[in-house]
Amino acid sequence: MLSCGKEEQPTAPSPNGFVREFSIAGRAVKNNGTLRDVDTKDVVINISFSSEIDKSRIDLSRFSITKMSDVFELVANPDPMTLSLRIKEELTTFDTYTLTVLKGENCGLKLIDSYSFKFVTKMDESDKFDRVSEDALLTLVQQKTFGYFWEHGHPVSGLARERLNSGNTVTTGGSGFGVMTLPVAIERGFITREEGAVRMQTIATFLAEKAETFHGAFPHWLDGETGKTIAFSTKDNGADIVETALLVQGLLAVNEYFNQDNDVEKDIRAKIKTIWEKVEWDWFLNGTNTMMWHWSPDYAWEMDLPVRGWNEALIVYVLAASSPTHSISKTAYDEGWARNGGMKNGKKFHDITLPLGSDYGGPMFFAHYSFMGLDPRNLKDQYADYWEQNVAHAKINHAYCKANPKKHYGYSERCWGLTASDYHGGYTASSPTNDMGTIAPTAALASMPYTPQESKKAMEYFYYVLGDKLFGKYGFYDAFTLGKKWFATSYIAIDQGPIVVMIENYRTGLLWDNFMKNADVRKGLDKLGFTYSK
Repeated sequence: MLSCGKEEQPTAPSPNGFVREFSIAGRAVKNNGTLRDVDTKDVVINISFSSEIDKSRIDLSRFSITKMSDVFELVANPDPMTLSLRIKEELTTFDTYTLTVLKGENCGLKLIDSYSFKFVTKMDESDKFDRVSEDALLTLVQQKTFGYFWEHGHPVSGLARERLNSGNTVTTGGSGFGVMTLPVAIERGFITREEGAVRMQTIATFLAEKAETFHGAFPHWLDGETGKTIAFSTKDNGADIVETALLVQGLLAVNEYFNQDNDVEKDIRAKIKTIWEKVEWDWFLNGTNTMMWHWSPDYAWEMDLPVRGWNEALIVYVLAASSPTHSISKTAYDEGWARNGGMKNGKKFHDITLPLGSDYGGPMFFAHYSFMGLDPRNLKDQYADYWEQNVAHAKINHAYCKANPKKHYGYSERCWGLTASDYHGGYTASSPTNDMGTIAPTAALASMPYTPQESKKAMEYFYYVLGDKLFGKYGFYDAFTLGKKWFATSYIAIDQGPIVVMIENYRTGLLWDNFMKNADVRKGLDKLGFTYSK
């Protein structure tokens, strides 16, 4: 072809090429991968190609970042196979961006595929709230969390709603935790003793006179207005002896606390006595030496779930042995709960010996629920020292999160705690053997008696660093997954209660001291062969 009397030279076709690697600040990321903790300022992205590129033929329109336009400027790079692009704008903290490189002609190559990768900018590690003393922060966390039970309690029964916005659905075990927050609130000055006693009288009256029971045991859920059973599942529409035990544990603790000689507090004690003596603990053995978790008026024992250790249900056998009306034998405890020693572990995890239970200890609520009132300090029997058990469990949970073998984003010595909670896909019982990348504040905070320094570090991190996303009207939201930038907006009674109660047990031993005063409980512990502080 001739043009203006000269022969035009044909342009040579671009050779095929591909992207070998992306990197930011020397950190490589694969195609479709994700890079975390990227700075927000002066971000330079290096793109290495399969062969030399022509830097005079760069088409910046074929490089893009979500949420941004006209974003790049070229940066000199002596490597003939690497293109360096600086992002001109400052990025927002803890945000996700996607870089895309379109296939086709660019940089003197014909890219045969399109490419992309995600990067997440660093979190803002600055304090979100003013610093206060450690003691003041502990009180603040307790006060805000107590508000869940005080302000969000059911207006008719006073019982704890299952979770935020659960309407008339109140929870038996969560209400046991909730009533234990009342002495804390009184002693801390959040409410008056008279206010707390009136609320407790409302709750005790509802439970004694209106709530549906089965052989004296309560269902998992109740209607807070009518007292009728709300089925937890199809066949779980009757008695739940574990939930009942968690409720009764709380009632016996507050029974000792509300000890004044006035009409309201005498009525509280009388109604709690009625509830306590009505539970037919021995009937739930169903003719065996093992307590059965569920009974239904429609399905009888079909759920067939024995209560065996080690898990959260030690309190079931302690209360069953303590009952003045329907007590069980030590044989049932040894054979049914302890499995004649079969619940022992004895192995080391993260160089910490675990006396009981499944490997790594399971979810942290195993160390909380039975020990809201039952004092593990100096509590021993032929199977374990229960203080050692709970300390080991908490320390293993902390050490696992610190080691972070699954490389979940955000886990650290300050950001730890695996237990049952909401997570980004629903609800699960997180533990080192079921690790979904989700941290629940209740796990670390309710472990404060066992791991005070580790738990306080977590509390400060949750509050000061994550507090703008994690701390709301009723204290810390239920859980979060930093790797997915997910923060729950939920509050759940069985997670809120242990925060208030176990922090107080760490600070003063208030609920431990009151529960352990109960004469029936002490007789039951003696019967089962426990030694404890007297």
